[in-house]
Amino acid sequence: MSISSALGPDARDAALAAMSGASGEGELDLLVVGGGIVGAGVALDAVTRGLNTGLLEQRDLASGTSSRSSKLVHGGLRYLEMLDFGLVREALQERGLLLTRLAPHLVRPVPFLYPLTHRGWERPYVGAGLALYDAMAMTGRYDMGVPRHRHLSRRAVARIAPDFRTETIVGAIQYYDCQVDDARLVLTIARSAAGHGAHVATRTRVLGFLREGERVVGVRARDLETGRDFEVRARVVVNAAGVWTDEIQELVGGRGALHVQASKGIHLVVPRDRIRSESGFIVRTEKSVLFVIPWGRHWIIGTTDTDWDLDKAHPAASKADIAYVLDHVNAILREPLDHDDVEGVYAGLRPLLSGESEPTSKISREHTVVTPVPGLVMIAGGKLTTYRVMAQDAVDAAAHSLKTTISMAVRDSITDRVPLLGAEGFETRANQRVLLSRRSGLHVARIDHLLGRYGGLVDDLLALVREREELAEPLAGAEDYLAAEVVYAVTHEGARHLDDVLTRRTRISIETFDRGVGAAPGVARLMAAELGWDDARTAEEVDHYLRRVEAERQSQLKLTDQEADEARVQVPDIV
Repeated sequence: MSISSALGPDARDAALAAMSGASGEGELDLLVVGGGIVGAGVALDAVTRGLNTGLLEQRDLASGTSSRSSKLVHGGLRYLEMLDFGLVREALQERGLLLTRLAPHLVRPVPFLYPLTHRGWERPYVGAGLALYDAMAMTGRYDMGVPRHRHLSRRAVARIAPDFRTETIVGAIQYYDCQVDDARLVLTIARSAAGHGAHVATRTRVLGFLREGERVVGVRARDLETGRDFEVRARVVVNAAGVWTDEIQELVGGRGALHVQASKGIHLVVPRDRIRSESGFIVRTEKSVLFVIPWGRHWIIGTTDTDWDLDKAHPAASKADIAYVLDHVNAILREPLDHDDVEGVYAGLRPLLSGESEPTSKISREHTVVTPVPGLVMIAGGKLTTYRVMAQDAVDAAAHSLKTTISMAVRDSITDRVPLLGAEGFETRANQRVLLSRRSGLHVARIDHLLGRYGGLVDDLLALVREREELAEPLAGAEDYLAAEVVYAVTHEGARHLDDVLTRRTRISIETFDRGVGAAPGVARLMAAELGWDDARTAEEVDHYLRRVEAERQSQLKLTDQEADEARVQVPDIV
C-alpha cells in the first residue's frame, strides 16, 4: 500500500474512517488533539517512531497561534540577558537544523539591525552578547547556516537603511536570524506526517474523553462538516491544544496539571516601499522588543504583549493596539507611517504557562509536559522554533505510558534526520530555476516564488500548469499568487473553505490593502470546481469571507479589547 502526503478531501474521509474504526484498522497507538505547530510536530514524531498515529483539529491546520506569530525561527536574543543559556542554545540548534537540513525551502536567513544609542559601554555589552549568540550557533551539532554579526558605524547604518533616524543612534550591530511562513511550516509538517502514514482530519471537534476506570482510552468527536459523532480509540491521547489547553483539561474533570494564560500579540503588515532598508530592525521598547521584519514585498511590524481572556478563536486587534505599534515604529523612522499605510493586521495568542500543580511535571523554562491521568499526555508553552523538541518530549512521555501499561517498546525520536516534504530536491530545482522558467513559460520570479513555498514539490505545481494552461494565470486581485496554487491547496493541502486559502495557504488576507476581498470570488470559483460546490455554496463562502473582513475592520476601529472582541465575534467560523 502506497501512502500519499496529499491532504485532499478523499484523504480526510479516509483518515476519519481509519480513526473511527470503520476501515477495520483498529485502535490507534497515539491520537493528537490540536493541529498547530506542536500537534503537527507530535504527529510526525510519533508516526516516524512506528506508532499508528492520528490527529484531530477542530478548525484548520495552524488556524490559531501557529499562523499568527512573528514568523521568526530564532534563538531568542532576549533570553541571553535572562541568562537562560540552555534555552538559547536549544533554539539556535533547532534554527540551524531547520535551515540546513529539515526545511531549507521554507526557512531563510534574515538580517537585523540592533541600534546602539549609548556611547562607550553599549557596543561592547551588546557585541559580547551577539558573539556568544553566534558562538552557541556555531558550536551546535548542526551548521550555523547564517553569517556572523558585524559592527556598523552610524554612516553604514544610513547606507543600509536610509529611512532609519540615524541622528538618534551612535551605530548598530547587524546580526542574522531566520524567518518562515508559520502556517506553511505547520502544513508541511502535517503533510510529512501523513506521507509517513499518520491520519490527519481537520474540522473535527473533540467533545470528551473515553475512560476505562481512571485511564483515558480515546475521545468522542464530531465531524463539523457533517455533524456526525463518532469515537476514536487510542492507547495514548496527546493534548496539544495551545491556548485551549484548559478547556480540554475540563473534559477530564479538570484534573488540572497545566494552567495556560493567553497573551495577545498583534502585527501590522505594510508595503516594502514604505520603509527604505535592506535590513530588518529590532528595537527595545519599555515592555518588550519591536521587530520590523522584511517579508517579501512587505514589512511585518510587531508586537504587543497583553493579557487576553475573551474569544480565543478570533483575537481582535484594537485601534489602541495598532496605535501603540505605529507610535513605536515611528520613533525610529524618518517618514512616519500612519493607519493608511497598513495593508494587513493580525492578532495571535501566545499560550503562556502560569503554573503547574502536578509533581510528575516534566518542566523546562519554555514548555511543560505532564501526564495528569493515565493515557493522557498534555503539553503547553514553548515557541515555534523549538516545536520539534517539544514534540519529542511529548512522545517520550507517551512512550513511557505505553511501556508501563502494555509493555510496548517505542523507538527513539528520529525527526532530526527526517527532512520535511519539499526539502528533497529543493537545491537541485533552485539551481535549475532558469531552466524551469524556460520550460514552463513562467517568469523566473514566479519560479522563485514557487520554490520558496513548495521546495522540491515545485514539480507538482508545474505539472498542474502544463495540464491546465489557465492555472498559469495570476489571481485577479492578488497577482503575487497563481491560480494553480489555489487548486493545489484544495487537492493536496487540506483547504476546505475560502478562509483556509486566503488566510493560511496563501497570505492574501494580510498582503493586500483590500484584505483579499477582490480575490475572493475568483478563488472561490477555483475551489468550487475541485470541491463540487454549487453556486449557492460558492456565494455563501464569499459572503462569509467578506463579512469576516468587515468584522475585523470594525474591530480595529474600537478603542478597547472588549469592544474589539464584540465587533469581531459577530462573524463566527463558517462551520
